[in-house]
Amino acid sequence: MQLPPIGLGTMGIEDPDTVATALECGYRHLDTAQIYGNEAVVGEGLARSSVPREDVVVATKVWADSLAPDTIRRTTEESLERLGLEDVDLLYVHRPIEAYEPERTLSAFDELYEEGTIGGVGLSNFSIAELEAAADVLEAPIAAHQVEYHPLFQPGDLLEHARKHGYPLVAYSPLANGRAGEIEAIVDVAEAHETTPEAVCLAWLAAKAGVVPIPKASSREHLEANLEALELEHDPDDLERIDAVERTEELFPE
Repeated sequence: MQLPPIGLGTMGIEDPDTVATALECGYRHLDTAQIYGNEAVVGEGLARSSVPREDVVVATKVWADSLAPDTIRRTTEESLERLGLEDVDLLYVHRPIEAYEPERTLSAFDELYEEGTIGGVGLSNFSIAELEAAADVLEAPIAAHQVEYHPLFQPGDLLEHARKHGYPLVAYSPLANGRAGEIEAIVDVAEAHETTPEAVCLAWLAAKAGVVPIPKASSREHLEANLEALELEHDPDDLERIDAVERTEELFPE
């Protein structure tokens, strides 16, 4: 699946106008989830926007307690109703836990894909072993894998797998959950470029082939700043310094 270079993470967004403003600014990828409780907000924001539906990648996720086959279909239909859409471009398995059973769960996703209810099957928070097991079961290709990815948590093995198998790695919490300004290497690079730590993080991720960051932002100022961050060009020394940040802190473990 070809995704725009940056998307809008919507967890915690409660105002449809934020979504509409993001689309007005140029975002073309909206990411939500059943468990966020705001699919209706995202759908209303899309409806308020003048951007054509077909120009926007809309993604949502089935939560772990709804991964039995009959529940997948029911909750997906409920998601579509809340979003006000006939289909979504990308439907993720949010986490491979609780009701997740590879063969039964992924067969239900395949059915939704075959009938056109979803444009692609996404996986989220999978390990390498879980990705391999899923690939063995799925008839549809893996359209995307969404994982936590920021300077304090760099899952290089998952990026390597994504590149090897030709799907994008979607990076959630790319600003380290608001901690970008606490990371010495990030601050130093930001000062050298006369920009913000947040811009440095996004530009660093965007420089990695196959990575699509989805930062959350609520104000027009921050929405525009995140888009502009993609124009920042790091030199190789910058990239190497950020790559070398101690990578041990997963902020959103299972």
